[in-house]
Amino acid sequence: MPLSTMISKWFSRSLSFAGWGRKTSKEPENVPTIIFTLPDGRKLTLEELQGATGQVFFKDGKLLDVTGTVCYEVIGTGAVSPEARTLHQQARQAGGRGDFTEAIALLEQASERAPEWPYPVYDRAFTHLLMKDFDGAKTYYQKTLELSPRGIFTAITALDTLTREQTGDLPVGTYLAYLSLEWMEDAEKKNIAVRETVRAIPQFAPAWKEFAALCADDGERLAAIENGLAARPDAQTKGMLEINRALLLNLRGDKAGAIRLLGELALNPMSTLGTEHSAKVALGFLVTH
Repeated sequence: MPLSTMISKWFSRSLSFAGWGRKTSKEPENVPTIIFTLPDGRKLTLEELQGATGQVFFKDGKLLDVTGTVCYEVIGTGAVSPEARTLHQQARQAGGRGDFTEAIALLEQASERAPEWPYPVYDRAFTHLLMKDFDGAKTYYQKTLELSPRGIFTAITALDTLTREQTGDLPVGTYLAYLSLEWMEDAEKKNIAVRETVRAIPQFAPAWKEFAALCADDGERLAAIENGLAARPDAQTKGMLEINRALLLNLRGDKAGAIRLLGELALNPMSTLGTEHSAKVALGFLVTH
């Protein structure tokens, strides 16, 4: 994909807020419906799961994947001034037209006016990435996660990948190439690119996650998931691979095992925000269908 197309799609992206869920319990409205309980007493209720939003993906009537919606933009916005928001928006517009120097200057100003807001810092990291300033990108992804430790957009995967590039464990440019897969609209070209990536860089777990989503055969899909989990995945990728494994358990008839794994992921305080929300969406779907 041409870099210009990738840049345009990134800076004009919008999140999808697809609601789902229905109350099936016949209990009185004020009595929570317990869905899952950990040995330490922590619980998930149907009402909590119905509050999770996202998208579910099917193939031949089978639930194959989920994506939970996290409103990352609002993290740290409690004291964000209108001026900081305006500067951030102007920076995104500058980035969208390829004026990276202007974008960075505006993002820096936005961060000065809203130092606890990770969104401008995250966009600055991405801007450095587009400039192929991988050291700068790594620095600002790190700063992003200092402000939002449980993740924001793809920062966790980005920092892990760029760190491994820096140590020589992954080829330089791996993360930038991986991001381009997200914007590929031609399904066949994406299929080829993903397969080539896992062949060329088998130690890169995010590529196995993408490959698992392409597999029609359950056995091939499980093998891809296991390969990803064995490839030192970052926290976000690991969580999504575990969710995919839970969905595969459900397809193979082990619904109880799937619910247990998803419940543990949803309640684990070490789970990323993306993992928590996606696990809740998947769990909510399984217990209401």
